[in-house]
Amino acid sequence: MSTNKKELRLHYKNLRAAITLDDLEEKSLAIANNLIQLLIWDKTYYHVFLPIEEQKEVNTEYILHLLSGKDKEIVVSKSDFETRGMTHFLLTDNTKIKKNEYNIPEPVNGLPVPSETIEVVFVPLLAFDLSGNRVGYGKGFYDKFLSECKPETIKIGLSFFEAENQIEDVFESDVRLDYCVTPEKVYNF
Repeated sequence: MSTNKKELRLHYKNLRAAITLDDLEEKSLAIANNLIQLLIWDKTYYHVFLPIEEQKEVNTEYILHLLSGKDKEIVVSKSDFETRGMTHFLLTDNTKIKKNEYNIPEPVNGLPVPSETIEVVFVPLLAFDLSGNRVGYGKGFYDKFLSECKPETIKIGLSFFEAENQIEDVFESDVRLDYCVTPEKVYNF
């Protein structure tokens, strides 16, 4: 199989579409359990994506429980499709979450958190390779956001599937992951 982003995107969207909801929950829980092994729990600010259910993204609710159990500050984002930028807010008991026109659950408002403050980012993706390169939906939101974070911010991809050997068309502006966690294992780049 070719390993350019466009074909990988299509291939993994199809694989994900085929996952049953039971499987999705089981794999999401396994990913959260594998995260516990990582040496990342001494930080304060953790950015988590809220899954697009229609796209069968990893259910991050398990990670949210993990973070709140460890009393961490949880940050969620709102996307601006004009600028391809993301604004980040603290997730609190009062945060209202509403789906945008793309079915992405987002905070309506809240306490803003600058990108530089965020220490760990859980990154959604469709595919990734053994060097830590990722394929997302191709809109560039996360590359832009991750480039605004401090260089030492820990970037962790979450994937239902294992790594590809190599993604061919990687750009200079693509931000690489530090780890990727699947239901089976933890990749450390």
